[in-house]
Amino acid sequence: MPWDDKTSGDAPKSAGGPWGGGSGGGGDNNGGSPWNRPGGGGSGGPDLEDQMRRMQERFKRGVGGRGGGSGGGRRGPNFGPFGFLVVALVGVFAWLSTGVVIVDAGQQASIFRFGKWQTNFGSGIHFHLPSPIETHVIVPVEEQQELRIGLVAEDSLMLTQDENIADLQFSVFWKVKTDAPQDFILNVKEPEEAVEQVAESVMREVVGKSQLQNVITTGRDVVQAEVEDQVQALLDDYRAGIEILDVQIARSDPPAPVIEAFNDVNVAEQDAETNINQATRDANQVVPQARGTAQRLLQEAEGYRDRVIADATGEASRFEQIYEEYRQAPRVTRERMYLETMERVLGRADKTVLDSDSGAVPYLPLDRVDRRQ
Repeated sequence: MPWDDKTSGDAPKSAGGPWGGGSGGGGDNNGGSPWNRPGGGGSGGPDLEDQMRRMQERFKRGVGGRGGGSGGGRRGPNFGPFGFLVVALVGVFAWLSTGVVIVDAGQQASIFRFGKWQTNFGSGIHFHLPSPIETHVIVPVEEQQELRIGLVAEDSLMLTQDENIADLQFSVFWKVKTDAPQDFILNVKEPEEAVEQVAESVMREVVGKSQLQNVITTGRDVVQAEVEDQVQALLDDYRAGIEILDVQIARSDPPAPVIEAFNDVNVAEQDAETNINQATRDANQVVPQARGTAQRLLQEAEGYRDRVIADATGEASRFEQIYEEYRQAPRVTRERMYLETMERVLGRADKTVLDSDSGAVPYLPLDRVDRRQ
């Protein structure tokens, strides 16, 4: 500055400043600056000019300039054009690196341009326009999530169609849809809460249309399949980007205060079902046997009837034939009938009748002959 003191620190000032403040170090004005505080002698107060000079030096050091004055000021850092170029290149490289996205296996990256979805990237290294023009969100699309519902007593009690209460605990297995991760990002704020509310609502609706016995015994598979289908349909209507993998009922019982009585009823019903099955099995076994016996007896009776009729018919026909022969030759017919009758009667007797004129020898073994016959 034009009023800077260019002399050394020990030399006396000859003319202090542009306004000429007096001579020598022992004058009354002590340098005579128009801003000097009044007072005599060489022990005056701080100079405003010196303070301004110090402020200028500090400012120059802060921006990389030189220190003021020729009396040994320090040189500040000075990058120069090359340094500023390096800093600019580093900044540009850092900005461009915001457009690099690395997607692991089982993940997808959704790309948004000023908040609007553009495309999805699979696993690998991909590039898009740097931020804030385009941004990306990485979503795990193969990770299976499990949500358990009904762990709290108030949430597990549900009313059935027959006005009973069922205590249900079930699990919902879900994941992000592979073909719609952008819907999961844009349309779902709290995915677990959304799945829980939808699944619990659908389960209450399905249980409310079912009988208690079906819910806790044989109809559990039907309830699970129906809940899974309805939850998936509802989430698709919301465009939640969530895929329901499975719904499993972990426990389905009556409420704790009445479970013992309900178990007794179930045991009685099972016993009744067992007795009914036993009776049905016996009926299926006895009735066919009785029908078979009746059929056999009918067939035997019909056979006996046919046989008796045939025998009677044959005897009548034989009698008529014998009668015709008797009319033609009565004597011969009588002798023939007598001989045939005696043959039938004596044939069953254990006797041997010999005529005196037969000429049989005494040693003939008639008993053995008779046995052989």
